[in-house]
Amino acid sequence: MFKILLIEDDETLFKEMKDRLLDWEYDVYGIDNFQRVMESFAETRPELVIIDIQLPKYDGFHWCRMIREHSNVPIIFLSSRDHPTDMVMSMNLGADDFIQKPFHFEVLVAKIQAIMRRVYNYSTTSSVLKTWMGATIDIERNRVLNETGMIELTKNEIYILKLLVERKNKIVSREDLMNLLWDDQRFISDNALTVNVNRLRKKLAEIGLGSGIETKVGQGYIAIEQVTK
Repeated sequence: MFKILLIEDDETLFKEMKDRLLDWEYDVYGIDNFQRVMESFAETRPELVIIDIQLPKYDGFHWCRMIREHSNVPIIFLSSRDHPTDMVMSMNLGADDFIQKPFHFEVLVAKIQAIMRRVYNYSTTSSVLKTWMGATIDIERNRVLNETGMIELTKNEIYILKLLVERKNKIVSREDLMNLLWDDQRFISDNALTVNVNRLRKKLAEIGLGSGIETKVGQGYIAIEQVTK
């Protein structure tokens, strides 16, 4: 069974979510001490983390930052606050998805299943290593390496790069990317893709590849293959 770490301090909601997820045969763990979240994360070694933004002591953003220092495990944020900036902040911190409370449980399950298929199954049908613009894209380890250095990417970032590079020099529409990333874009803000692509570009710029992904206004994105002179 897939292991899920549910970082939620509302005991009623936690129990309801745990019971429903157990029905779907997920193995769900919680937090006993909200000052020792990282200890629970290390002990559990989950394959997915669900974090509420409003938590005791430190908020969900803090724990997302801490987790991202050690792991690229998929992360879904939950929020009861109606602040658009919460979603933007979540994506900037490397979250894979964002759900506004209250939500239909079926939506949560659909998002979990989409992430699990994307993160843990796609490498079985694709080459683990790809080359692009003189760099090596290591899909299995979520990183890109070239002579300048190495960058670590989140699951969403590596998947976006993989999709664009597989169709390099061809425009990939925003709609195609959103459908491939999140299966059902009815539950995703269009801004989520923009945030992920911008974050990917920023990281690529650290090793001189920032100009490798171009925006085609009104159409989508394209990964170019520069010709070495």
